[in-house]
Amino acid sequence: MPSHTKMKGRSYPVICVLAIGTFFSCNKEPVMDPGTFMGTNETEMEMDLLRIVNAHRSRSGQGPLLFDGAAYRYANGHTDHMISKGSLNHDGFKIRASGLAREAGAEAVGENVATGYPTAQDAFANWYSSADHRKAMEGDFTHTAASIKKDREGNLYYTQLFYR
Repeated sequence: MPSHTKMKGRSYPVICVLAIGTFFSCNKEPVMDPGTFMGTNETEMEMDLLRIVNAHRSRSGQGPLLFDGAAYRYANGHTDHMISKGSLNHDGFKIRASGLAREAGAEAVGENVATGYPTAQDAFANWYSSADHRKAMEGDFTHTAASIKKDREGNLYYTQLFYR
């Protein structure tokens, strides 16, 4: 599943992670369509998810991931995109990875997405039970951001980006 992306004249692995119960997709669809509904951020849950992931990394002997504003912007945009489509996907992942390379000097980028979990702990538990999602959370990354938003019906959508 890892692919390679050329950044700054060198080839780096780019990790695309399967969404729970969905087929992997890294295509060139736009990240957001004009007029897309912008879901409501659940900022307390976002902070909970970051604490939960960092607590897990600490128990595993890894350093904490630092919050990054650029990753948060990209995660928010993708969460809105999933809400507008009404489904989980990794549409536009290469655009997000390239943007993080350009803006933050990212050499490798990973992503986990989810929907339907009522708490950050539930989303983490389901990601943890998946080898690919766990690999992203435990990966050789230094920065992260999580976007959790509700759609108009109150369904939660999650995007967490990781990079180094």
